[in-house]
Amino acid sequence: MQPTSSPVAAVGIDFGTTNSVVARAGATGSVDLVAFAAPEQTSAVFRSALCFWQEDTARGGLAHEAGPWAIAEFLGFPQGSRFIQSFKSVAASATFEHAQIFTKRMRFEDLGRTFLDHLTAHAGVALRNLPERIVVGRPVRYVGARPDPALAATRYGAMFAGLGRQIHYVYEPLGAAYSFASRLSDPATLLVADFGGGTSDFSIVRVEAPDAPRRCVPLASAGVGIAGDRFDYRIMDQLVLPLLGKGSTYRSFDKVLEIPGGHFADFSDWSRLALMRNKRTLDQLAKLRHAATDPAAIDRMIAVVEHELGYGLYEAISAVKRALSSQTHAAFTFEGEGLSVTADVSRADFERWIAPDLAELDEGVDRVLARAGLEAGQIDHVFVTGGSSLIPAVRGLFERRFGANRIASGDELTSIAHGLALIGSAPDLAEWTVDGEDEA
Repeated sequence: MQPTSSPVAAVGIDFGTTNSVVARAGATGSVDLVAFAAPEQTSAVFRSALCFWQEDTARGGLAHEAGPWAIAEFLGFPQGSRFIQSFKSVAASATFEHAQIFTKRMRFEDLGRTFLDHLTAHAGVALRNLPERIVVGRPVRYVGARPDPALAATRYGAMFAGLGRQIHYVYEPLGAAYSFASRLSDPATLLVADFGGGTSDFSIVRVEAPDAPRRCVPLASAGVGIAGDRFDYRIMDQLVLPLLGKGSTYRSFDKVLEIPGGHFADFSDWSRLALMRNKRTLDQLAKLRHAATDPAAIDRMIAVVEHELGYGLYEAISAVKRALSSQTHAAFTFEGEGLSVTADVSRADFERWIAPDLAELDEGVDRVLARAGLEAGQIDHVFVTGGSSLIPAVRGLFERRFGANRIASGDELTSIAHGLALIGSAPDLAEWTVDGEDEA
């Protein structure tokens, strides 16, 4: 964004927990989103998902697909497939070593390289000849109780090594900030709030006049390891898990005890729920059913695992969450083999369930303002982006702090990739890049 220097060709990759987007900047300074001719429609949004199935003619006997093609494969043959989504959420987890895909163990970087291979293949000519500059977004704070940013950096490096270029990493909200700044004509101080699937990140940027030698200057960033996936789990916890035995009891010798919460831990993360269908887990659930005072509830939990109902459950949860962004009430309905759920959900209920998460988001805004040494009144524009920015209670946090007239939104799923490509094409790229350290 320095008008005195000529832009260079670059690619920006927003590798998201739920969706991924790629943008390409040309030597003229223009930016185009890479479109994918998916099975149902052409879109710039590529679902961050993988599907594996056994096939004798495939290399190693294991075939695979990614993005919307992975979803289509899974829906066509759910019982013979392994579907993995949101695997980005384990990037910084030292407890995650590998996923068991049939007889093959796959590390994070194996999953990542497989995903990138399919993403670039489906992009076709748009990514056939990559430019030298590739900019990849990363969270300010990775998801998880004790995220290890250095481990995530190592895994990202192994994942993107196959692109054959030096990879430059930039905080995701800075990408969105750079994109929004390109629309401004006057100097301003800009706060960006990026709500992804796994993390919520905040950045403050000083935007100078269009003819300034350096148009954008990053001031501070902060992050919270919660976002859309946490909101989804709140719905799961309230509407589904009680039907699967959460809060019920089991017999142990002469005692009746509450079923430990550990049995439901994997339901809090779709990437873990998708991996529950294995002999060890099913054997544990069979023993639990034998001791449970409500064995029918455990039967329903076993059905979720055995019949891989997780995808459909989370799709239904996402649907009711989206509906509550524009309606005060919505119907939650799910029908699967061994499990049926119907409930009316009010926006007030949903906001009560996510109240602890909203408080953490508010604290994240406090941190980024403190790091920048600014008060709320010194922020000229607030740009909220990402799918969860559409939730009224989330938007309300910023309207109360900054006033509705300073809030802007739009391009919720594509602004980060657009800004990353712009940063990659600018001469001051090095000023925006980050190493493996976590600034949460």
